[in-house]
Amino acid sequence: MAEAIVSVLSKLAVIIVSEGQYLGGVGAKVERVQRELTRIKCCLQDADSKRKGDERVQNWLNELRDAAYRIEDATDSFFLHVGYTDTRFSQKLRRLFNKPRDLYFLHKLGTKLDGIQNLLEEISKSRVTYGFSDLKDKSKGEANVIMPHRRAIYQEVEETEVVGMEADKNNILKLLRSQIPPRRAVITIVGPGGLGKTTLAHMVYKSAMADFDYHIKLPISQQFNMRDILTKMVSEYKNEVPKDRDVGYYVGELKSVLSSKRYLIILDDVWGDDLWNNLKDILPNANKNGSRVLITSRDIEIEKSAEYETMQYEPKILDDGKSLDLLLRKALPHQEPDKEYPIDLLELANKLSKKCKGLPLALVILGGILSKQPSYPTWERILQTMNWHSDDNDCMRILAMSYQDLPYYLKTCFQYLAFFPEDYVISARCLIRMWVAEGFIPFKDKPMEIMAEDCLEELAKRSMIQVLSRSTNGLIKHFQVHDILRYLAMNEAGHENFVTVFSQVSAGKKPDGIIRRASLQAQEKNSQFIEYVGPNTRSLFLFDTDGYFQRSLHCSNFRLLKVLEIVGNIRDVIELKSLDKLIHLKYLGLRNCTTKRFSFHGMKSLETLELRETRYSKCNGLWTISTLKHVLVDYSSAIRELPKGTPISNLQTLKWVKFRDVCDAKLPNLRTLAIENYSGEWVSMNNLFQTLRNLRKLKIDCSGKIPMDIVYPKALSNYQNLQSLYLKGEWPENVNVEASLLPPQIIKLKLKGSRLNHNPMPEFGKLNSLKKLFLGKRVLTDNWEGPIICPKGFHALQYLKVMDDKDLTVAQGVMPKLTYLKAKSIISVHLPLELQHVAIERKSR
Repeated sequence: MAEAIVSVLSKLAVIIVSEGQYLGGVGAKVERVQRELTRIKCCLQDADSKRKGDERVQNWLNELRDAAYRIEDATDSFFLHVGYTDTRFSQKLRRLFNKPRDLYFLHKLGTKLDGIQNLLEEISKSRVTYGFSDLKDKSKGEANVIMPHRRAIYQEVEETEVVGMEADKNNILKLLRSQIPPRRAVITIVGPGGLGKTTLAHMVYKSAMADFDYHIKLPISQQFNMRDILTKMVSEYKNEVPKDRDVGYYVGELKSVLSSKRYLIILDDVWGDDLWNNLKDILPNANKNGSRVLITSRDIEIEKSAEYETMQYEPKILDDGKSLDLLLRKALPHQEPDKEYPIDLLELANKLSKKCKGLPLALVILGGILSKQPSYPTWERILQTMNWHSDDNDCMRILAMSYQDLPYYLKTCFQYLAFFPEDYVISARCLIRMWVAEGFIPFKDKPMEIMAEDCLEELAKRSMIQVLSRSTNGLIKHFQVHDILRYLAMNEAGHENFVTVFSQVSAGKKPDGIIRRASLQAQEKNSQFIEYVGPNTRSLFLFDTDGYFQRSLHCSNFRLLKVLEIVGNIRDVIELKSLDKLIHLKYLGLRNCTTKRFSFHGMKSLETLELRETRYSKCNGLWTISTLKHVLVDYSSAIRELPKGTPISNLQTLKWVKFRDVCDAKLPNLRTLAIENYSGEWVSMNNLFQTLRNLRKLKIDCSGKIPMDIVYPKALSNYQNLQSLYLKGEWPENVNVEASLLPPQIIKLKLKGSRLNHNPMPEFGKLNSLKKLFLGKRVLTDNWEGPIICPKGFHALQYLKVMDDKDLTVAQGVMPKLTYLKAKSIISVHLPLELQHVAIERKSR
């Protein structure tokens, strides 16, 4: 609830401070509405705590929310009609009295505010009736609550979340590694939600994958797409997989490749027998090499639908001792191992752990709540005030408590996760920019995106999301949401009319009320979906667009849109009509789509443009948008040449563009640059690089030789802040790798096609900050004989990937922090004794 009030208050504050003098009498009305909202906001925390079980309170909150939405609609509509932009709004308002049309809309805004003011006064008076207390506004203090703990990178499953699973893991590994039966066998892990089946399957997968020629772990949703599953399976051994073929193509590819391989396939969170019925005739079963399929499911009957050679495994819930151990590790993460826990907290923790009934998910969530205030009074209050004896599900009750424990801004961020389909791999980078576009991050002491990163870290710390991968500097890259927690987000977002989700279940049903944000996740066609989305919609997500609208999206129907995300089918051609009418749009993402030509002229607020795996013709007017911060494209031919004279001051990210389109641009604040150059011309490159003093990440894809006199060492050594470097292309024969000429703060280094005639590892080992190293295909020349030897150094390296055909040898005492190694299956890897624990992932390509 508070997020709607805070968003409106922030917007009104901007109007009053910056533009109030030009609004005449309407400015005074804006101030009155702001004061009334501020008074009401003080009692929101008390009201929100009383809404459960009290229909009157819920109705009061609904009325307040609707009033806040009406204010937002009125102000945004006014801005729309007078041509609002952040930089020229004052000039527009100064001319209002000379433009009768604009005067009309100003009068209309004032009339709407009068009606809303009367409604707010009635709502405010009813506070006394319900006995709400005016509590101190904690929103400012909550800005200091987020103290994100950056976890060690590449730690995909926290140690605290695998307590008590070691025996289960070893038992399943025995079943996987056994050659009995010799033919393909299916192992099912079954149990209720929250038992830790996914975590257990992940642990098993990481330990067993080296024993198989082909391996893949696939998350399965209730509404799975067979084409997507087959495409992912083919992508594991084939670099470039066409996405516009029929299913028969992928079936033929899989049968051909897997017929001679021992494979391990993990199907996580299967809901019925449809998936296996489709897959079992595709996966080879004749070769007696011990291939295995591991299925996790809540359905204990899944075994009956699998096949004859099926073994079922049911993990046990944690006993009292292990439950207490897991809870304490989450609740007191900084407790020293050799120190005893405080007696008073230990007694309460023992009682609280038993309430979770051995479910790991409930324990880690409850532990996250307890960790916020590890004190006896707080833990005792949680034990006493929670309705532990109700008939509700124990796990869901604890999850609901974890949601109520969130600050208002994190509640909004968590509800936003309802936008994404089940088991969807969410890009942290994209989500953070969506949050910022929506105005959910209310802090000013840091850049908004950094504060949004901290918010995401806080959700991870509270175990509200499952981190899949992290970047070199420890930030979250990709994550998923447990389906139980996703259900909680959808439930809360539905109550607040925050997000309307159109799924297979709801297809064809018209939702109640005005749709503020909409997400289409159905596998069935829902031709009426677009009709439900109206002019008040702020965010629109479309997943798998096949058949959902008639190849055209009329953007003028929802001109107040801030976020538009379309994840489509590459075979469909989608026409975005009147896209330039969306002057409030801040985030535009198109993925796996084919679109017609569109124009950005008239768009005045766009900050992020993501065109990934998307085919499109020319788009005009992009560089006229002064607010642009992030431009990420895969097919850069449609992105025209950047302007040569005028600096693009706000641009921070630019990926992937052709060198000829960027070589003469002025990009003073650019932090990430990815360019391709297949023409062989590098004129002006040195001039461009020497102006990019804030660059953090650089990627260069070159078809021929990389000119070292421009790229290395003259320019790169100047980048004191450069942390990530990717170079694809051949190095000149007379150039050797020298650590002293590389950026001193380099953390991530990736080389491909370098064709070096010497071993670069002795020099790379001198890079004291290097944590992640990729050596792609043909890093060394074909004439190079002998292994790639790492004789010394690499003191910070944690992740190493070697995809060249040369053997790898690591000397004793080298890479002391290495935790992960990926190498081609055909090469030999020799590690010293102290690194024998490192997991080695083998790749066939």
